[in-house]
Amino acid sequence: MEKILVIGANGQIGSELVEALANQHGAANVIAADITQNSLYGAAIYEVIDVLNAERIAEVVEKYEVTQVYQLAALLSATGEKAPLKAWELNMDGLLNILELARIRGEAGKPLKVFWPSSIAAFGPNTPAVNTPQYTVMDPSTIYGISKLAGERLCEYYFEKYGVDVRSIRYPGIISFKSPPGGGTTDYAIAIFHSALRGEAYSCFLEAETTLPMIYMPDAIHATISLMDAPATKLSIRSSYNVAGLSFNPRELAAAIKQNLPAFEIHYAPDSRQAIAASWPQSLDDNQARADWGWQAKVGLQHLVEDMLKNVRIETKELNKAA
Repeated sequence: MEKILVIGANGQIGSELVEALANQHGAANVIAADITQNSLYGAAIYEVIDVLNAERIAEVVEKYEVTQVYQLAALLSATGEKAPLKAWELNMDGLLNILELARIRGEAGKPLKVFWPSSIAAFGPNTPAVNTPQYTVMDPSTIYGISKLAGERLCEYYFEKYGVDVRSIRYPGIISFKSPPGGGTTDYAIAIFHSALRGEAYSCFLEAETTLPMIYMPDAIHATISLMDAPATKLSIRSSYNVAGLSFNPRELAAAIKQNLPAFEIHYAPDSRQAIAASWPQSLDDNQARADWGWQAKVGLQHLVEDMLKNVRIETKELNKAA
């Protein structure tokens, strides 16, 4: 019986991952954790954990006899640029605390499987932008990206040196209707739907032709759990796997929204996030993930747009009722 701890459970990925894991393993076997006092999404079991507190993490892991940890707590790209030292500390020390705990427990005969998310931010301006290979130049220009690249090397190091079963995905921009836009450079692709449904023109902080790889949350959750469920013998990469969903730019996304909401308008006012986006890939080669553990995205642009419009509308009505 797996006992699963999700740290950063109140975040964009964590909130939906906890629900999916609870459906698969049973709510009593999934422990949601975050730094705030309460679960924002009603998890059955919730613990307060600061990922920088190694003793607290070890205490919760021991209490529930945890066998898997998903370490999702991080500062994202645009937010991290405003507080680079804080971003480095949280992103790096948080990961190290989990890897060290997994090493110690492994040596004691209590193995701990670890998931940690990397990102397309680990690439950089000299990375091939189209069909970015699994192995390529990586020269990130943000503190978030630098921490992700360093984290990938740490993951592979702990696997090679200590046998820690650590697994990772380089997430594209993740689109979800369940959580509001956060501090990510790709979050325009969430905010745009909220503006469209309010009948407002959307002011986009990226240029119209800025193509980026994206993934719809159901595909992201499917990829994450599929990787963690894959037999260790099938995995050839312990740094982080490229995983592709779909690629589009703001102009293409706006056009797809206008097919459903003809009055929608978009304007462009690029800010500092444009330079970040320009250093990232436009599309990803994920053949290694497909070969190793059978990954394949299911959601295309039209499906994504229709589903987002429907569900953001529902979520907005529910919030208005609660208010």
